[in-house]
Amino acid sequence: MEENQPIKRSKELAPLSREHHDGLLFVWKIRQGLEIGADVHVMCNYARWYWANHIKPHFKDEEKVLIQYLPADNDLVKRMINEHTHIRNLVLALDEEPDKYSLKLLADFINDHIRFEERQLFKYAEETISPEHLLLIYQQLASEPYCDTEWKDEFWVKKK
Repeated sequence: MEENQPIKRSKELAPLSREHHDGLLFVWKIRQGLEIGADVHVMCNYARWYWANHIKPHFKDEEKVLIQYLPADNDLVKRMINEHTHIRNLVLALDEEPDKYSLKLLADFINDHIRFEERQLFKYAEETISPEHLLLIYQQLASEPYCDTEWKDEFWVKKK
């Protein structure tokens, strides 16, 4: 049986991959919170905070920096943009439907989206984009500010 080996990402796209790792940690925290019965409203607030401080800026980098070097009519690029819209809508829906099902749906979709980008979109980008353009992407990503605040309420930790 083949094991899932870590994907060796180019230095130029590594900043986006590191953010994906953080996104998978977000998914894990939501799933843990659901498993231990954490307060749904706290988890929804966390999801909205994570959206504003991490996901939204990450999507901006992918949509403004990365895809300018990829064909706009490419199916992988179209899928990424459609999934970004869907994730945004799932987060916005938390205002209307702050429940466990909505949180699970969001976590599952983000997990699948990250796997798609890492396994398909980024692989395609590294094969398609010239080394010079990959370096330009890296330089643009390095100039983007990163969130410097932390979420304090560790709802995903089981209280004794």
